[in-house]
Amino acid sequence: MYVYIYYRLYAKRAQLKVMIVLPRKDMAFSAAGHDSINLPEGRVLNTPAAGETPAIFADPASQAVQEMLNRLAPTDATLLIIGETGTGKEMAARYVHARSRRRSGPFLAVNCGALSETLAEAELFGHEKGAFTGAIRSQRGWFEAASGGTLLLDEVGDLPLHLQVKLLRVLQEREVTRVGSRVATPINVRVIAATNVDLHTAIAEKRFREDLYFRLNVATVMLPPLRERKAGLQTLVQHFLKLYGDRLGRPNIRMSADALIRLVRHPWPGNIRELENVIHNAVLLAPDEVIEAPHLQLAVAKQAERAADNESLDTTLQILFEKAIQDKEPGLLERVTKTLVQSAYGLAEQNQLRAAEYLGTSRNTLRTQLAHLGLIASRRGTTNTDSAGTKRNGRVHELRIGYQKFGMLGILKAHGGLESRLAQQGVSIRWYGLPAGPQLLEALQAGQIDFASTGEVPPVFAQSAGAPMVYVAYEPAAPQSEAVVVPYGSKITSIADLRGKRLKLNKGSNVHYLLVRGLEAHGMSLQDIDVVYEVPQEPRGVLDANDADGWALWDPLLTVAQRSKEVQVLFDGTGLVSNHQFHIARRAFSETNPQIIQILIEELRHIGQHVTSKPIEAARSLSSKIGIDVPTLEITFNRLTHGARPLDQNVVWEQQKIADRFYALGLIPKAIAVRDTVWAGPV
Repeated sequence: MYVYIYYRLYAKRAQLKVMIVLPRKDMAFSAAGHDSINLPEGRVLNTPAAGETPAIFADPASQAVQEMLNRLAPTDATLLIIGETGTGKEMAARYVHARSRRRSGPFLAVNCGALSETLAEAELFGHEKGAFTGAIRSQRGWFEAASGGTLLLDEVGDLPLHLQVKLLRVLQEREVTRVGSRVATPINVRVIAATNVDLHTAIAEKRFREDLYFRLNVATVMLPPLRERKAGLQTLVQHFLKLYGDRLGRPNIRMSADALIRLVRHPWPGNIRELENVIHNAVLLAPDEVIEAPHLQLAVAKQAERAADNESLDTTLQILFEKAIQDKEPGLLERVTKTLVQSAYGLAEQNQLRAAEYLGTSRNTLRTQLAHLGLIASRRGTTNTDSAGTKRNGRVHELRIGYQKFGMLGILKAHGGLESRLAQQGVSIRWYGLPAGPQLLEALQAGQIDFASTGEVPPVFAQSAGAPMVYVAYEPAAPQSEAVVVPYGSKITSIADLRGKRLKLNKGSNVHYLLVRGLEAHGMSLQDIDVVYEVPQEPRGVLDANDADGWALWDPLLTVAQRSKEVQVLFDGTGLVSNHQFHIARRAFSETNPQIIQILIEELRHIGQHVTSKPIEAARSLSSKIGIDVPTLEITFNRLTHGARPLDQNVVWEQQKIADRFYALGLIPKAIAVRDTVWAGPV
């Protein structure tokens, strides 16, 4: 259920270019009430060429990898593919070769970890007759054999140090010298390296040369493990079912619902290779046309089982909750909370401290729930509050808002209407001014604020870092309100001219994604320029020609810089990014104070409509309060369409694409599902 729903949400709008299975619209799946499930029938888009290993990119994270491979394939750049064992590193390398200018040449793969210590050099670079005992004739090495094509150096992290030195020279000079020879032979081969080793750790431990790493790391692709690609699991299952069903004469073989759930819950330490073996074995041994859960040979080490416990629990709960929601079970939240608290309290034998530990919460929070359920007496007459401004009964008396001076919350603060409305609810506001979105989300993650408004990228970085946040609303797209700028009169006149230049931006901000998209549109990456991460503090003088060759800016800093005549726009977000703004709340705050969230969104919607409908009037009334002149504010307001709106599927999908791109680039530590952090309350 989890896999299917997640896949259905994103697959409709995905760029599906390789072998991929599309779900039927009428297909349903339930953990109960169905004896078996027929996986969706599929069709092949852009059938792989003869002899090519089919690649399947069914989930958003993998589709982001696919887009990177498509951009890198036509080049001759050395490529480093990083991923755990079984994630499909060789498949990705074959995919690149098949779409390169060298596709008519050979594709050869050599496992560096399997090379014998004594003959490794001869195998890689070749040898002459008589070079060593047993060398009865001259022999080409792997590099010469791959001439005109592609050579995959698999598990390059396992190469001995003395061979790393020689490999570095081969890559630098583009020539090899056979063992027993003094004559260098030019080579014409594209090198792709792959490893499951953490090369940074290997470098620190002196097991891998740093200069070789930089030579290999011209372009890097991170392959996500299967446990982070559960959205594509069902498609992979369908692919292997068809592959081995046809091969073993069982074309009607299918998977039961229980078996599919078990596959979803499995941690897959062996990744795709393990999945393929499991399906192959099940198709071979299942006595009937339906593969049941007991037919799946999932031999998992205890350590892997423990590592998968949390994910398995999340998946199981999601399946149960989604079914309950579909069945319109009444009072679901209260019933779940009651059952959870009662279970922990009973198992702890009414020991409050131990029960709180079981639930991973504080004793005070548990006492609030126990009192609500009538299991203990409530503390009457107390008005003590915690550090977040929350009373003992769970109600808030102080709202902590993080804001940017020039953002929508800054405008709302200057207007003053929110304070008046919340005062009627007995709630005061404490405002925390911060320079930009990434810094706001850091404060939210640290529990210092309850609510913030920021761009589309900071929440992605925050969610991947485990921030307890939810999206509650968004502002419409404004691609023209962010841009990459260069000094007026600069010799940089195109994106291609940025190669090797120094550019400053705020890491994890909207302009970070703008730069990524702009470079990708011209076949470049962040590695082609010198990126300096820095937060602009003031609207004027942010760009110093002696300090940087360009800046990535957003409004109103962008408009201020433009009107100063010090800079010119190299490119803005038009046609590249949406540049949405999101309103983000701390999860615990939103769950206990939904009425405060509603008031906030209503006020943001009201002030946004005022700014949009009367930009000149709004600029005049707000100019002195936020310290920006009226003409600049007029330009800024006319670029924007304000008014907080509830999140819809399209916006969630666009946000997911951003998350997948940053994960594919290795800039966030794990793949995330944006929809898991969308607020369920009314907006």
